[in-house]
Order: sequence, then C-alpha cells, then structure tokens
Amino acid sequence: MTARVLITPAAREIVDELQKKYGRLMFHQSGGCCDGSAPMCFEEGDFKTGESDICLGSIAGCNFWMSKDQFEYWKHTQLTVDVTPGRGASFSLEIPLGVRFIIRSHVFTEEEEAQLVPVMKKT
Repeated sequence: MTARVLITPAAREIVDELQKKYGRLMFHQSGGCCDGSAPMCFEEGDFKTGESDICLGSIAGCNFWMSKDQFEYWKHTQLTVDVTPGRGASFSLEIPLGVRFIIRSHVFTEEEEAQLVPVMKKT
C-alpha cells in the first residue's frame, strides 16, 4: 500500500522530543492561516477535528488530518513532513525549539495511486 503521508528522520526526532514533553500528538495541515500551508502539530485533542476533516494516516504515532476541501487539491500528492530551522508564525508545538515543520510533496505515479491507503473520516 502507498502511504499518503510520510515523515523524515529529522522530523521524527522532533516529534519524539515533543511526545516526551506533551504525550500523544496530532497533526493538521493548515489551510493558509498563520503559517501558510504548514503542517501544525498539537497535543492530541487540542485541535478539534470535525466532519469536515479527514485523516490521511499516521506518522510517528500521530494522526495527520486535513480538511476535505483542501484534500481535493492534495489527493494526488504524497505529503512528507520535514523540519527546517527557523520560527514559523503558527501555534504548532515545535516553534519554541527554533524549528518548524514543512511539507515536501510528490505527485503519485499511476502505480502508487492504484495502491493508496484509504483516508479515514471522523467517527
């Protein structure tokens, strides 16, 4: 199966550090508010997901959410969460560490798209 969302080793190190401090985490792909379209990391449940959100999968034990509307633009793209030095302008948990999460993208090949992991809706 082809994952819809991945994480780099460097970003996973940051997630591991944040999990030690905050416990269970979640990601939500920002739709343009605050820090543009950056992935935002929250303590699980601090960002309220609803019927307008879907879960693309799990990275480093964290569910990765996105709005249905935004997913329509990204549905043919594999997202990879990475990290870069610098402070973002969001409420994401990594900001005080002097880094910010970013998205790297890859358009699925026909073969990858035929093997996609299904998205999950809020239950």
